[in-house]
Amino acid sequence: MQVPLWISLLLLSACTVYSEHPVKTFSDATGGEGLERAFWRAVQKQDWKDVERHLAGNFVYATPGKTLERAEALENFQQMQIQEYSIGELSTEMNRDAFVVTYAVTLRGTRHGQAFPDQPQRSMSVWQQQKGGWVMIAHTVLGTATE
Repeated sequence: MQVPLWISLLLLSACTVYSEHPVKTFSDATGGEGLERAFWRAVQKQDWKDVERHLAGNFVYATPGKTLERAEALENFQQMQIQEYSIGELSTEMNRDAFVVTYAVTLRGTRHGQAFPDQPQRSMSVWQQQKGGWVMIAHTVLGTATE
């Protein structure tokens, strides 16, 4: 009598397992990883109003070759034609009202007509909770993941 009860409970508990909820928009994001995935999805979809809404007024974009302020960075993102992207080796740290997200991103597509590197790029973003919601205050590309 106890074995059928145990099996029934085991089967019922399996019904309560939820599948992963993919982040499709910024409103779906519940942490640093979700914010980052929503950002890259918005860039891929060329939803520039949403991208712009989530960049802080004092946003800074740093690469090994140059540092861009908000307007220049937005123009740079607008030059991206992303067919697909993948994020790995992700780490998120929260400190009060900010997330620091480090990861490796592989972009497939072009920027300024040039193909993105085949190797994953090490990146870091800083997200801050402000009155209007979460905004990215800094993003940096540190170099390839093999460096």
